[in-house]
Amino acid sequence: MIDNFENEYFGIGIQNGKTPENLGVLWRSAQNLGASFIFTIGNRYAKQACDTHNAVKSMPYFHYDTVEEFLNNIPKGARIVGVELTEQAESLETFHHPRRCVYLLGAEDHGLSSLAIEKSHFLIKFKSQLSLNVAVAGSIVMYDRGINKPRS
Repeated sequence: MIDNFENEYFGIGIQNGKTPENLGVLWRSAQNLGASFIFTIGNRYAKQACDTHNAVKSMPYFHYDTVEEFLNNIPKGARIVGVELTEQAESLETFHHPRRCVYLLGAEDHGLSSLAIEKSHFLIKFKSQLSLNVAVAGSIVMYDRGINKPRS
């Protein structure tokens, strides 16, 4: 029998992604690292040459025009984990990933919007002197999720 309190899933996406290449690379990583779905907020998806696995056709893809629309449509019970280099963000190295969550990344040049930061249940960051490419940052977060660590 399925125990809904033990089931895990996660989605990952970008708010106002800066370049199409970042989306394609993140989505390829998402497919390889176990994401259940991918999404964008703001800028729309277009076919990505670097999405060689065609992840956007292999798993559910959602697009939201605004953060408000995203917030109104996340899966019930999912926690929002914002990835942002801020003082209040927890260290990824010690973070206990929620069993059911949505990872939200911002573009390299602007990061997450203040509303996205405010509405995130958790904010995480990892050791890096400067900001990383969004696809690299998202891939690190998903890899860390796959490490055998406690869940919240």
